[in-house]
Amino acid sequence: MAIEKFLRECGHEVHLKDTSCLARASGEQGSLGRMLPGSVRPERLALYANDVASKVLTRRWSFGRRHLSYYVLLADHHLRRRILKKELEPDRFDLVIVETPYDAGLLTTGVAAETLYDCPNPWADEVFHEGRLTRRQHRKFRRWETEFLESMDRLSFSWESYGRYAMAHYGISGQNFLQLNWGCTPSAQRACFSDPPRVAYLGSLSSRFVNLPMLARLSRQYPSIDVYGGPPPDPSLGLNYRGYATPDVLQQYQLGLITCTRDPIRQEGFSAKHLHYLAHGLPVLVPAWRRHLDLLRGSVPYTEADFGDVLGRLSQQAQWQAVSDEAYEQALRLDWNRTLEPLRTLLESPQAEARAPRGRAARIA
Repeated sequence: MAIEKFLRECGHEVHLKDTSCLARASGEQGSLGRMLPGSVRPERLALYANDVASKVLTRRWSFGRRHLSYYVLLADHHLRRRILKKELEPDRFDLVIVETPYDAGLLTTGVAAETLYDCPNPWADEVFHEGRLTRRQHRKFRRWETEFLESMDRLSFSWESYGRYAMAHYGISGQNFLQLNWGCTPSAQRACFSDPPRVAYLGSLSSRFVNLPMLARLSRQYPSIDVYGGPPPDPSLGLNYRGYATPDVLQQYQLGLITCTRDPIRQEGFSAKHLHYLAHGLPVLVPAWRRHLDLLRGSVPYTEADFGDVLGRLSQQAQWQAVSDEAYEQALRLDWNRTLEPLRTLLESPQAEARAPRGRAARIA
């Protein structure tokens, strides 16, 4: 949505397609249509059947999760590739941008338009460290993804350290990089100091990467941690779960919390919630094993052993204010209008101007 807004303000015509319920009759939350197939056409029905197979075979059955996810994921990718090629008609556009690995197959269908894959993170390694691939499947998946990433006209990652990770671990060249770091919209109203500081966790609670057991242990150490997001966590974890909330709720807090598993991709990685915290001037508590925190000023490393000591230091107003100022200054440097500037450069290049008819802004999907 930030990309759409930025490009419209640059004067381009933008078509945004939500594919999250591509196989379903409706994308409306809670509707019956969200549970039913969206079409009787073979490819749509196959995608719906693959969705069902994923839920039945890979969500709660540990053997299926480890051994069958590979087939379900690739089937989803290839079916979406064919469906989107027909329905989106990408050749009508000057630039096609894809945001998820599930849909990115569209960009390998001989699209006449310029293509940009804004990759969240290296997919094969993420899936492997979530326990959804065998080692043999992981090697095959990574080889396939390496060739796939190299085939893009332009390639970005949600955060620049993922690009360096992919070059080091996948061996991709990086020659097609057009890096668009994740950005934010700095809040006009910043958080204020309070003693004791209130801590917010805001984000997904579904991925194993979130490390809910760690979040539960920290909550037992410091009861003033409020957890927002979904789906609702297991009550046995004892989290102070407050349901879903928009980032505006962060104005009521003094600290933002990130928890994650300790594996190679998360050590080099990035959390989108980090930017939400910075945008409100919240110092961000980050596991000490996460690297590249020099790129995210306003971050405060912690371990479970020293978590209480870190909170104690940030309970002093002068200390909190200094880190809060650093966090908000970082948010200003990561404003969407700055992080997406490479898109403007791409669309104003001589090659892009040659693609679009004279006097017409680029059409972007």
